[in-house]
Amino acid sequence: MAFHRFYKNRVTQLLIMVKKLKFQSPSGMHDILPEEYKYFQKVYDVSEKVAGFYGFKKIETPIVEDTDLFAKGTGFSTDIVQKQMYNLKTKGGDLLTLRPEFTPGIARAYIEHGMHNMPQPVKLYSVGPVFRYESPQAGRYRQFHQANFEFLGEKSAVADSQVIQLFYNILKDLKLKNLIVEVNSIGDSQCRPYYKKLLVNYFRSREHALCVDCRRRLRENPLRILDCKDEKCQRVKTEAPQIINHLCEECHRHFKQVLEFLEELQLPYHLNPYLVRGLDYYTKTVFEIFDNSQEGRALGTLAAGGRYDVLIKLLGGKDTPALGGSVGVERVVLLMKEKSIKFPKVMATEVFLAQLGDLAKRKGLKLIEEFKEAGIQIGESLGRDSLKAQLRMADKTGARYTLILGQKEALDGTIIIRDMIKGSQEIAKLDKVVKEIEKRIGK
Repeated sequence: MAFHRFYKNRVTQLLIMVKKLKFQSPSGMHDILPEEYKYFQKVYDVSEKVAGFYGFKKIETPIVEDTDLFAKGTGFSTDIVQKQMYNLKTKGGDLLTLRPEFTPGIARAYIEHGMHNMPQPVKLYSVGPVFRYESPQAGRYRQFHQANFEFLGEKSAVADSQVIQLFYNILKDLKLKNLIVEVNSIGDSQCRPYYKKLLVNYFRSREHALCVDCRRRLRENPLRILDCKDEKCQRVKTEAPQIINHLCEECHRHFKQVLEFLEELQLPYHLNPYLVRGLDYYTKTVFEIFDNSQEGRALGTLAAGGRYDVLIKLLGGKDTPALGGSVGVERVVLLMKEKSIKFPKVMATEVFLAQLGDLAKRKGLKLIEEFKEAGIQIGESLGRDSLKAQLRMADKTGARYTLILGQKEALDGTIIIRDMIKGSQEIAKLDKVVKEIEKRIGK
């Protein structure tokens, strides 16, 4: 008896605890509710349309990859690898990481599946979530979504400009205006080492004015100081040497061609000599696209990317030139909402089915499928039995016609068609009602 009393009391305590407990989404991760998801879907739809036009094929890679893939690919010295990755260890001892970006996983798939044997270039795109442990703020989450594009096996400067054009078109097709492209070249293994020496010498003499992270970067990867958003580091970098003045002949020629192509495309671009990307694998061209309005600048980069000619070889593949980039879906959605951008409404509910009784429900299920086959949007509330409540719902959906199917109509093989505007109604044959509605709405 004592045990049963203890067990009963413990269950009661647990129930009280559950009632008090309020579960919430993890910090920096958010639910995308139906009203907001329509914006996400619009970004995905436009990205897919643009991908199809430029010949990109869809690929999906695992959300988790070997931790070493990102450590080696993204770069040991990057903030992503050092501070932001979500790492886990499986029961079997495997070290895995929730992907903080798409590119290393795409590069791994390119190597693993022998895509170098396919006609080059290989154009691939993906959409989905990525994960970074950052301080949550507007437009910056720990789980966020990207539309990602990779252009593998192409070294021509024309590909750089076409990828920039692709991202510009996605944002433009989403009705965003005031777009500006910032572009730079960060050189390659031929010219970057000398530039790094110049940079180190410059920042070392001003090390006291740098933030703690940039003092570490000065030893590990001085280029990353140029990407620091700390206000005092921003001030220090304004007089730093510019890499475009120290490019080798090949990088200079390549970048000059990129700019000529951008001018031919009449894209609004700005040469930013201090633009670098926070990933170690980039070479030559890097770019970011902003909305140049006050709201847009506050949100930050909408799309970004660049060339990464050494990544495939670094990960064990053949020497393969490549480039790519991504759109930050959450930031784009926030800006679309900020600017009250509207899109055409989805297909309206033209017909609503109201039913009364079990037999009418069974007949109604089949009728709904018949309307689906005819391509006519139909609303319903099969779980309700109150005709008054169902007619209120029909009115809210904006349906022109409500079909009323009661027990008598179900037995007789008939249905009532109610005109919601005129308030009139008439009886029709149940097996002819789809054709009748098609005639009335002009299908």
